[in-house]
Amino acid sequence: MKIYSLGANPNKPCNILNFKGVSLMLDCGLDINSALHFLPLPLVASKRLSSLPNWIPKDAQDAALLDGELKECENRVLVDGPIEILPPQSDIFDISNVDTILLSNHACMLALPFITEETGFKGRVYATEPTLQIGRLYMEELVHYLERTPKTQRSSRWKQVLQSLPPPLNAALRPNDWRKVYSMKAINAALAKVRMVGFNEKIDICGALTVMAVSSGYSLGSCNWIIHSGYEKIAYVSASSTLTTHPRPMDQVALRNADLLILTALTQTPVANPDSMLGEFCMAVAATLRSGGSCLVPCHPSGLLYDLFECLSVHLDNIGLSQIPLFFFSPVAETSLAYSNIFAEWLSSGKQSKVYLPEEPFPHAHLIKNGRLKHFPSLHAEGFTNEYRQPCVVFCGHPSLRFGNVVHFIELWGNHSNHSIVFVEPDFPYLEALAPYQPLTMKIVHCPIDTSLSFTQANKLIRDLKPGNLLVPDIYLHPPVSAPLRSDLVIQELEPPALGMKSYQVLQLPIKRKQEKVHLDPALASRLEPIQFKTGLSASTLTGKLDARDNKFTLKVLNEEEGGTLYSAAERMLPRHPWGSVDTTQLLHLLSQHGLLDARVEDTPRGVVIHLPREDTVIQLEGSNTHVYCHDEALRRTLRDILLQCLPCL
Repeated sequence: MKIYSLGANPNKPCNILNFKGVSLMLDCGLDINSALHFLPLPLVASKRLSSLPNWIPKDAQDAALLDGELKECENRVLVDGPIEILPPQSDIFDISNVDTILLSNHACMLALPFITEETGFKGRVYATEPTLQIGRLYMEELVHYLERTPKTQRSSRWKQVLQSLPPPLNAALRPNDWRKVYSMKAINAALAKVRMVGFNEKIDICGALTVMAVSSGYSLGSCNWIIHSGYEKIAYVSASSTLTTHPRPMDQVALRNADLLILTALTQTPVANPDSMLGEFCMAVAATLRSGGSCLVPCHPSGLLYDLFECLSVHLDNIGLSQIPLFFFSPVAETSLAYSNIFAEWLSSGKQSKVYLPEEPFPHAHLIKNGRLKHFPSLHAEGFTNEYRQPCVVFCGHPSLRFGNVVHFIELWGNHSNHSIVFVEPDFPYLEALAPYQPLTMKIVHCPIDTSLSFTQANKLIRDLKPGNLLVPDIYLHPPVSAPLRSDLVIQELEPPALGMKSYQVLQLPIKRKQEKVHLDPALASRLEPIQFKTGLSASTLTGKLDARDNKFTLKVLNEEEGGTLYSAAERMLPRHPWGSVDTTQLLHLLSQHGLLDARVEDTPRGVVIHLPREDTVIQLEGSNTHVYCHDEALRRTLRDILLQCLPCL
């Protein structure tokens, strides 16, 4: 069994598991952190951004080559060009040979169009319905934002002088592999290949494996995968949560006693408690509103957003600020809010119970009806001008602050100290995200909320699941860079030790196939003649041909022509399957019948030794082993036949 790592971000995993001749891609996450090296894409021309000075390298030849591709903002060098992203690497494994892709959640599938449309992929893709639909929203929003603010000229010459650039640009990960985002056509083609599955539904993969999705508790429809080979069990756990939020709770029972547990996508904020951060978020927003300012919340169009609406609206009601409007901007805003209310079977029991009352499971439906929450596809959408008023709370994308409506609001409010920007999404380092906007006057609040498993929760989960082997990203075996002395923020030592997988690594896993299921053809089964060893235990020999087709094995009847090539006529007369122990008395009797009358028997601690002095021969009987020491080949064959007569045969 081998596993191939095709990405560098454990929270946007993309791995290929090769087992029993089947290649499974486990998620295909897309790393968008490369966008932080680019200038923002404003909706309207920004005088401030366009007036940033060119970065001039010391080498005059390099300066001529760059030709204004790099801009400098507050000692930070950024690329002025179309934003590029890093897809999974296809040079480690030929993706056209991948049989199946298993998707765990909407956040781990954004590279799917790169995989299915550009690599010759011919296999199948499996995901739950919410994962498919919410993943589509994420992809469409990404493409919409980048296509509506196009850059006409691509900037790529800076990659030729990467080593001479200042940090952090000179440490950019594989910039030569960065790509422009896919198209809407590619999204539709990729998602058309996805087959929707339900929790606990068993799917056959090439006749060799069976896979099953079980709830991971992270988001609507998010799942972990159980992979069975018949005798080996592999559990793939990605982006899971044991907290009580809106999705269906995590199913831990199905993950127990796996031969291999693959664990990835743990929390990106190991030192922050999600409940505390949610409280800080509400208080930070309330403080800004009380001072007469407005609050900007960069966010994704689904997931955590639903919980933010619920908690913030309740908090504002409790402090007498229920008149403050909430605005949600996204090209997929309406669809996202609608989907959250129709996926009832994927919700927690508390949310499901409201559906049958009937009530909307999420309070944002009530907020929309009462006019407190207003959603628009864009800033120039019809009706926005009439509805807009301050102070307010604005939720919009993209959390990287490089594209989307958030760029406009930072440009609009950035120089006003009474406004604030509150970071809740954990995917991007907030200081790097803010780099192109410095100096910034508006207040900055950082309270990242990540409901994925913490290290404490992960270690407890591992103890409960009792896997035979554990595989995790190598960085989980060492304290995080932000807290190097926190030895508790690691996966604890186990027996056997956890395996660590590094980025872009190929790893041989210690799972060995020991058994295979073989079906017995009825025609061959009817020819068996079992012999009873003892009460309740019978055995029989059989000879047949093994038929292997679509990873299914069947023993069939061996016809006469085929049987004649296996044994000679003389060999077929011999008993080929003796069992049991040699009866010494019977052996001596048979030896005397063949004229071997001088046999002497000697008992030893390990068995019996029979000496034949005249023939210079020794027969040694030791439990289940029999040895004949004889220089006469003809006599040795005679002794072999005599010994076989002393044993029961099948």
